[in-house]
Amino acid sequence: MNRKLKLFSIIIALIVFTVGCGNVGDKNNKTDEETEGKLKVYASIYPMYDFAGKIGGDKIDLNLVIPNGQEPHDWEPSQDDIKKLENADVFIYNGAGLESWTDDVLSSINNKDLAVVEASDRIELIEGHHHHHEEHEEAKEHNHHHEEHEHGLDPHVWISPKNAIIELENIAKAFSEKDPENAQYYNANLEKYKAEFEQLDKLYAEELAKVPNRTIVVSHEAYGYLCHEYGLEQVGIEGVNAESEPDAKTMAQIIEFVREKGINTIFTEELIEPKVADTIAAETGAKTVVLSPLEALSEEEIEAKADYVSIMKSNLEKLVEALK
Repeated sequence: MNRKLKLFSIIIALIVFTVGCGNVGDKNNKTDEETEGKLKVYASIYPMYDFAGKIGGDKIDLNLVIPNGQEPHDWEPSQDDIKKLENADVFIYNGAGLESWTDDVLSSINNKDLAVVEASDRIELIEGHHHHHEEHEEAKEHNHHHEEHEHGLDPHVWISPKNAIIELENIAKAFSEKDPENAQYYNANLEKYKAEFEQLDKLYAEELAKVPNRTIVVSHEAYGYLCHEYGLEQVGIEGVNAESEPDAKTMAQIIEFVREKGINTIFTEELIEPKVADTIAAETGAKTVVLSPLEALSEEEIEAKADYVSIMKSNLEKLVEALK
């Protein structure tokens, strides 16, 4: 009897633990009372979720569409995901071609009152690198989404704090228009976090101005806007889509490049298999270090209650260490 009771207790404890460990954006445990009267907001990826939470605070019921731990470049929504958008007040997505599914989904749902926010609107997009060691091409003005990602534009705009501020502004504007009674609240939060992001930009500019080396080698080319802003160059093992491994010739070129430049760090990501980066590191004597593009949070980051600013500061420390 005691053994059965003990086993039952263990099972209950495991169930409670599992329920308590939901990802960021899991709102299943919220009551109707907690969400009543609030804007029901869905954000496509983590940066949009974080920015929306900063602006909306306790005035919104915030949900994450693409679960943490999922690579957003090739994610597709289920029928359940699409149904949720039919009941939403606001849908926020990055745009710039990152979420390739948005046009089809938005044209198929029956929700004429849905406010759709393409957060990257008004941001100057830059070309993604399709060949290694290329210089940045000229920036292109972004007015709307027209298969930008497929045409080679880099969608990872949030990795620059200056661009993140524009995304905050776009979100605050949409919330204020959808919920004018709380416009003052949203705009106050906007000013608060604009100041915080401006300080982050200043910190990046000051710290990266001090380092003698200017080239980083990364798993996939998600850092173009950061490099463009602070005078760095990225060399990617994979392109902006993070969807294929380099061929043998490209691998040999990267290994030779790392040796010639004396690069001591290969930056990897949580969501990308590190096998290729590990091979390059082993061939060159470099080390591998995780650098977050903030596309999604790791379990450790969720547990630590990390956010955009804390992860960006952690990234900066790693960059300075690698480039000094």
